[in-house]
Amino acid sequence: MNKLVWSRNITRVLARVAVDAAVGKSTELGVCVSIAVVDSAGHLVCFERMDSAPFQTAKIAVDKAYSVAGNGMATHEFWEVVRQEEALLHGVATIEGATIIGGGLPVLHDGELIGAVGISGKSSMNQDREIAEAAVEAVAACLAP
Repeated sequence: MNKLVWSRNITRVLARVAVDAAVGKSTELGVCVSIAVVDSAGHLVCFERMDSAPFQTAKIAVDKAYSVAGNGMATHEFWEVVRQEEALLHGVATIEGATIIGGGLPVLHDGELIGAVGISGKSSMNQDREIAEAAVEAVAACLAP
């Protein structure tokens, strides 16, 4: 029986690819955002706040990525899980760094969580999600054989 778990994690180089793709998509959409990339344990690997992105979005972006790493699912999916149970919904609010606000997505490789991206800014949650998708797709393209 194996007593250790081996996990792969996003590297700084791949995290930077995600950030650059997010900045590109944000620019295309005409919005300014904060971008956070964490590893599978929720540790910050790379972060950027675009010029004119509200300062509060820095923490929100990190919280979105952290929440994804902790739950293994996108923040909008986590909302669907907790919204049905009032106690769970209120309980989430007591967990430091947890959020159910859309804009956080997992970064997967071969079905394994290797990191997460969180986006927050002068943008809608749909735009945050679209920007996060661009970041995740850029990482996936780098990892494709």
